[in-house]
Amino acid sequence: MIIGKVVGSLFSTRKNEKLVGNKFMIVETEKDMFPGQKRLVAIDNIGAGIGEYVMVAQGSAARIGCDMPDAPIDAAIVGIIDEGQDWSK
Repeated sequence: MIIGKVVGSLFSTRKNEKLVGNKFMIVETEKDMFPGQKRLVAIDNIGAGIGEYVMVAQGSAARIGCDMPDAPIDAAIVGIIDEGQDWSK
């Protein structure tokens, strides 16, 4: 599981039919989790907003967590962090 901050959203009108109707967010991973900090696109079916810290699952855990085992999903927001360590420092 990865911790990151939602920094944006994106829209796609042409995509795999199994992704239709889903929301996609851009998540910036915390620098302590990945050297050189990276961004990834994660499917969001829990309603995260820009600026929120989230937990992201990757790989098969992302597909299972979204209840979409046959969809081409590599990352999914599976939780919104309410409180914890301040990773922004």
